[in-house]
Amino acid sequence: MALSHEIKTEFRQGLKDGTPIALGYFAVSAAFGILAAGIGLSPSIAMLISVTNLTSAGQFAGLTLIGGGSSLLEIGVTVLIINLRYLLMSLSLSQRLAPSVKFYQRFIMAHGITDEIFTVASLKEGAVSFGYMLGLMLLPIGGWSLGTYLGAAVTNLLPFFLQDALGIALYGMFIALLIPAIRQSAAILVVVVIAIALSCLFFYCPLFAHLSSGAAIIICTVISAGLGALIFPKEE
Repeated sequence: MALSHEIKTEFRQGLKDGTPIALGYFAVSAAFGILAAGIGLSPSIAMLISVTNLTSAGQFAGLTLIGGGSSLLEIGVTVLIINLRYLLMSLSLSQRLAPSVKFYQRFIMAHGITDEIFTVASLKEGAVSFGYMLGLMLLPIGGWSLGTYLGAAVTNLLPFFLQDALGIALYGMFIALLIPAIRQSAAILVVVVIAIALSCLFFYCPLFAHLSSGAAIIICTVISAGLGALIFPKEE
């Protein structure tokens, strides 16, 4: 059965919105590929990790544990804790899905939930359709995977300072996504400020030194989002 004009339009819009993310992911995943090759992983294995995980912090942390000879249980638990924030993102985004989104389609969409994809989808006006999410996910997943492979394949060709610089590209892209939203919404600004303050508290205060980065992210997200909902309640 031919796809409807609306689905095609939503898909094309998703592709358009996902293009900047894909370009940013390509650069950052190249750094991951370089590090993966550095601990002896082949380009194919490195790309397989990116295709099946699609998470920057989780993959970099897992790579460190793999290089250190950690057990599969340690690697699995660490990556799970770091990626728990995607559970909250998925729950939030599920409230904005179009009624036409089927149950099995949610599983496909869940694989593509990243910080940047979630941010773009959340800022979209109107309901989020499956066609839009599919288009939004497609290029970033491809960029993340291809960048990983090429990074691992050409690891010996790049100077060290460039390898190191690629590691902060993802954070710069995420800030670029947030700035326009902050300018338009006082509520988002307040939530971001609260989250930054809590992150600094957990990082610098010795009392919270035992917390993992994943647990700290979850706590910051829940508290900042909860306070934001209390201070700026959304009318039905």
